[in-house]
Amino acid sequence: MARLLLIRHGESTWNAEHRLQGQSDPPLSELGLEQAAALAPFLDGLPSRAVTSDLTRAVQTADALGLRDVPRDPRWREIDIGEWAGRTLDELDPDDIAAWRGGKLAPPGAETWAQLQARVTRALTALLDAGGDWIAVCHGGCIRAACAHVTGGDALAFGSPPNASATVLETGGRARLLAYGLTPDGAAATGLY
Repeated sequence: MARLLLIRHGESTWNAEHRLQGQSDPPLSELGLEQAAALAPFLDGLPSRAVTSDLTRAVQTADALGLRDVPRDPRWREIDIGEWAGRTLDELDPDDIAAWRGGKLAPPGAETWAQLQARVTRALTALLDAGGDWIAVCHGGCIRAACAHVTGGDALAFGSPPNASATVLETGGRARLLAYGLTPDGAAATGLY
């Protein structure tokens, strides 16, 4: 069995401002750089075969993990949210947000969840076809889409993994989700309060 370690980028400057990003390209915040560096022990003992999204926040996370000069693949970009990029949820209609999160609405000029799923599936298939263990530094939507593809689940049913978290998939004969959204400090929101 091979493993795929999916790393979500650290906090970006727009994450810190609660702005929707999509394929916009803000850099990591200072906290995001610290979060990414704290993930480095998760990579101990794993092969160095890696790929990253070509967006700055993912590339900076890969660099902080010691994965410099790895291939950049735009198929691992976050979902394109069109005209919503740079806006906060408070600026949008709550019904539109609910419809988007449920897969029933794509913002103007945006990619649909089905289009994201197809794009990430192509990127994931390329890694699986190459065989062996891989690390992909990417985005929350990509992690949800990859997990859905491997498990047969619904990407929209997965919660968004925390910034600077690790998700582990076992691929091969019987693919399995081994861990989802692990953070080094264990402080990730669980949904239980």
